[in-house]
Parts: sequence; C-alpha cells; structure tokens
Amino acid sequence: MAPTPDLNVPPSPSTVSVSIINSTGTLHGVPAKSFFSPPQHGYDWMAAPMFAFLIQHPTTGRSLLFDLGMRKDIENMPPKLLHHFDELGWTLSAEKNVADILKENNFDVSKVEAVVWSHYHFDHIGDITTIGPQAALIVGPGFKKGLMPGYPANPDSPILESDYKDRELIEVDFTSAAQDGKDWKRLQIGRFPAVDYFGDGSFYLLDAPGHAIGHMCGLARVTSQQTDGYDSFICLGGDAVHHVGEIRPSKFKPLPEEISPNPFLPVSAGCDSKCPGAALQKLLPNPELPTKSFYEAARGEPWHHDVEQTIDTAGKLQEPDALDNVFVAIAHDESLLDVVDFYPKTMNEFVKKGWVQKGHWRFLRDFRDSLTSKEERGGVETVEWPHNRTWGRVEKKSA
Repeated sequence: MAPTPDLNVPPSPSTVSVSIINSTGTLHGVPAKSFFSPPQHGYDWMAAPMFAFLIQHPTTGRSLLFDLGMRKDIENMPPKLLHHFDELGWTLSAEKNVADILKENNFDVSKVEAVVWSHYHFDHIGDITTIGPQAALIVGPGFKKGLMPGYPANPDSPILESDYKDRELIEVDFTSAAQDGKDWKRLQIGRFPAVDYFGDGSFYLLDAPGHAIGHMCGLARVTSQQTDGYDSFICLGGDAVHHVGEIRPSKFKPLPEEISPNPFLPVSAGCDSKCPGAALQKLLPNPELPTKSFYEAARGEPWHHDVEQTIDTAGKLQEPDALDNVFVAIAHDESLLDVVDFYPKTMNEFVKKGWVQKGHWRFLRDFRDSLTSKEERGGVETVEWPHNRTWGRVEKKSA
C-alpha cells in the first residue's frame, strides 16, 4: 500500500456549509460499457441520479451552486440534443428544477452569486435562468472557444445562448489572473491546479480535464483544525468519473480482505456487518492487484472528450478519495442515496456520522450478480436493488 497522500491544502479557520441536492433528474437507458470498462456481469446500465450542491459561506452570507442537474422542461433543450437522445434510446426525466427545491425550503435564489458548471453537459447545467440574472456563470478552461455561441446562433450547439446571455460569464484560468480577470489565489491541491474562490481557503475549484471541455471539480472545507479540532473536506467530483469503481480500489486504499460494512446489506445493518473481499477481488481486471480499480474510462467510445486525460484525472482523484477526512461526491453516484443526508440538511458532519466508512465500498453491491453464492456475499441470500430502481431502457408508449 502506498503512503497516505498529502493534499497540501493550506491551513485556514474558514469553512463553508455544503448541501447535496437530489435534483430529481434521472437518465435511463445508458449502457455502462459506453462510459467505463471492463464490463461486470449484471451491471449493464449506468446508474444516473443527478446531484447538485449548494455552498454557503457563513460569515459573508455569500452562496453559490455547483451544478444544477437537469432542467425539468426537457423539451426546451437544444433540438439536436433531443434528436440525439431519441436515436440513443435514452429516457430523461426531471420533476423539478434545483431552483424549485431551494424555493420549497425557503431559500432565496436571488442571493446565489454564481453557478459553477462542472462541465457543459445537459445533466449538469440545468436551467440557470431560474436562478436569476444576478448569478454569474463560472465555467472551465476552453469553454468560450469550444462551445460558444450557443443555440440558436449555432444550431448544433449543446448549450443555449440564454444560458450565458445577460449575465457575467467567467472562464476560470488556472494559470494566470490576466485571462479571467479575477484575483483568485492560484495553487496546487494534491495534483490538481486550483483557485481559491472565496480567498480564505474555504472553497477551491480544481482543474479536472478529460471527460468534457473545461471539466472542473470542487473542494470545500467544512470543518477546520483551527476552529473545530480537525480539517474535513467535501470533494465535488462532477463527472471526473461516472462510477466510483473507476477510483476504487487504489494503491492508497486497496481492496480489503474483509469488507465492512457489508455492501450487500442495508446501511442500517451497521458497520459490524462484513463480507469477504476474496470473491470481489476475483472481479478486478487483474485479481492479483487489489490496488487496481474495477473500472477505467471506456476507450473507443465517444463520451469522453479526451479519454487518456479522463483516466489521468481519475488517478489524481484517488488521492483525496483515500483520506478519511475527505468525502468524495460524484454527480451520479447511486451509492450515496442511502448514505448521505440531502438538502435542506448539510454534509458538514460527515466525519462524525461515519459516511466515508459507510459509503466507501458500498458501490460493490453493483456486482452482486457476479457472486454465485451467499457465502461470497457475507451470508446474504438476496440483495435488494436499492430504492427499487433499475436504469435500463424505458419502453416508449406508442401514440
């Protein structure tokens, strides 16, 4: 096992409050092998809940959103996107916009100073017009050159002109203030180039290229050594990976001989439940290497802008993911659904609540069909599909 990584985050007494929002968006009919490989028996369809994040700075009252999930008026997406979804057989659904969820909980969206898009894909950008014109739009490197103008000026664009019209558009430059006009401190967090958004060490944007032009992650300090007695951080992963099996296990945190809590039991079973790691190790690409992740980004598929960069970014993400004081939250990680507290609650006490221990290996339940006996599942006869949800294709109703 490799030494525990040091992210070299500068000390700070400043923190933010982070809430994870289950946006109500879902996507069905996406073959898992299109995004990550090698295939695992029984896990044929990629899980695709959609999470967004509210970041609030307690001392200044400033707030921003990291991603917006998917807009509920799907018919108002760019026409070329809608045609493409039909061709692919994907089914999109969203009951609410993120703004609706915030308003239902008496949050004034006019106080949101900025929306950060981890990247420009439809299941992350939502409908920023519902947040209001006061909110700046923050995007990653290459966005303006690679994606503007939006639809309808460019009929083939995956974004809308109305997404950025009549609002401040900030393209983060992780190398020079001269390019983005911001006096953000530029630094390195782990192996990620970063900018200090609030200027006090409470929230960083991370350059995480590969999956899409301008892809970014976030790192939020939610407790401080100086004020709380310990540092802890939420890593907002966006689509740096599409399944946490792309970063787990790792050289920093190998697959253990005994996995606890048992991922094939409900979380309520507690951390004393166990299952053997040997059967799951056989499912690894190289069973002799318990430090090699189950998956990596799929080569030969069109869904990653630069697949080698995507794999490199996943390797960088393994460093924070190995730490007990960092909770990595990926935008489509179904295993979070029965581990975290969703908005209006916050994630700030994840260390005290044991979320890292409860959730780190929970994704292994996705591989239950590859295990042939209940002994391999730690004595579990039947594994219930979480939340009674499957992610396969939805039959279209005939007109």
